[in-house]
Amino acid sequence: MSVKIRLKRVGSKKRPFYRIVVADSRSPRDGRFIENVGTYNPVATPAEVKLNEESIMNWLNNGAQPSDTVKNLLSNAGIMKQYHEAKYTKK
Repeated sequence: MSVKIRLKRVGSKKRPFYRIVVADSRSPRDGRFIENVGTYNPVATPAEVKLNEESIMNWLNNGAQPSDTVKNLLSNAGIMKQYHEAKYTKK
């Protein structure tokens, strides 16, 4: 089973709001998911991002792959840097 960290749209028409979820890659965009790990509100100025860092790090360490947009959000929050440092400085 391939697991992805991706966006799930829950906002109304012309007012997007996204949940950052961990889901099976075969499930539909707004369909079944495993865990909710954050939110993203692009309408707010500046864009509002809330993340559960501990849960996201756990999923990344277990092999979950972030989508391109989620990878950018995680990079801006510094989580991807933490992940790479933890992964490559163990040895």
